[in-house]
Amino acid sequence: MSGAVADEASAALERAHRDEWARVVASLARRFADLDLAEESAAEAFATAVERWPRDGVPPNPGAWLTTTANRKAIDRIRREHRRDDKHREAMMLRDDSPAEPTGAIDDDRLRLVFTCCHPALSMEARIALTLRLVGGLTVAEIARAFLVQEGAVARRITRAKHKIAAAGIPYRVPSAHDLPVRLAGVLGVLYLVFNEGYLATGADTGPVRTDLTGEAIRMTRLLHELLPYDGEVTGLLALMLLIEARRPARVAVDGSPGSPGSPESPESPVALVPLPEQDRDTWDASLITEGHRLVRTRLASGEAPGRYQLLAAINAVHTDARDARDTDWSQVVALYDQLVPLDPSPVVALNRAIAVGEVDGVDAALTIIDGLAGSLDGYHAFHASRAELLRRVGRDAEARAAYDRAIELAGNRAEVAYLRRRRGGTGAAPTIEGTASRNPSR
Repeated sequence: MSGAVADEASAALERAHRDEWARVVASLARRFADLDLAEESAAEAFATAVERWPRDGVPPNPGAWLTTTANRKAIDRIRREHRRDDKHREAMMLRDDSPAEPTGAIDDDRLRLVFTCCHPALSMEARIALTLRLVGGLTVAEIARAFLVQEGAVARRITRAKHKIAAAGIPYRVPSAHDLPVRLAGVLGVLYLVFNEGYLATGADTGPVRTDLTGEAIRMTRLLHELLPYDGEVTGLLALMLLIEARRPARVAVDGSPGSPGSPESPESPVALVPLPEQDRDTWDASLITEGHRLVRTRLASGEAPGRYQLLAAINAVHTDARDARDTDWSQVVALYDQLVPLDPSPVVALNRAIAVGEVDGVDAALTIIDGLAGSLDGYHAFHASRAELLRRVGRDAEARAAYDRAIELAGNRAEVAYLRRRRGGTGAAPTIEGTASRNPSR
């Protein structure tokens, strides 16, 4: 076997795992109604491909090869385990190539799998782990590293989730058109949580940015957008992720200074957050910004009332449309937050709106709003960081230092801690107050 053939097979396997894993698992899950069998048979099919493709060559249709091989593995497993009852009869369905009967608003095996993994009967931790494993194709070890838990704990979480799905008779189907909006919100919430953990990682032993998680969240959201291209909130979430990801090269610098070289993803690098006003906008990913803006414009042209993710994406579009932070249309940002508050009346949204209000109406107006949030956000580091910036701007330095101290105590991302310490020490140029709130869509 030549090196070129081996390289071709390796690249094809990587592409197939990325593009076909969810399709293969979902197809098996529909045919056999057994997530364990689907996962294990798909894994066996890929293992067989690792052995055969470098020797025999990459098949003309890798996805079909993997699906056929996985189906055979599933039948063999059923026979080995002497399950010749209903499951054996179901296996004979493989002889019938007719399409499955639709059971939901949209007939796609992968979409069924996504909704099964994100069923509200499961805990959020279980939904995330099961989605990353069965839809994303991540190994248990990769999921454990992503969320800083033991592999055994992740394996048990996945096993319990699959057992609960089987024991509770959770149907493997897309929800009805009536139930779809509510159930879809839960799916989007899972994907956004995965993205957020990568965008501003909280683990002490990881880099401050987890590109593996942000990349996986974007990939799965693209899949959902492919399956539900006309859903506004799916489009909005994808646009939001792309516009945030576009700024990643400028968000963290090795010494906290804009344009500093280094590897912000490395847990060893002495990195600090670079707030939006200080970021080098020439390093932003123009292709992602263009795609994100196109998705936002598509939703605006639809004439439908925007949802939460669409409004967050629109806020990001305003920020990424400005070539200089001083050119930001803050009035438009406030107007978008005014639409968002009735949909998401959380204190965090109110905090982010206050930051924008401060740029339009002045620091005192922002402080009045933020001080009114103290009761609900005292344990949230971004509340104290935002308040510290405002206090600093009006010369209340002692109060600002105390607020910085509290923010540093509560912050979980080491790049953000480094930035807050730099701000507390009074070094560096004073940024505008925008961008101090954690998980803020304008960072």
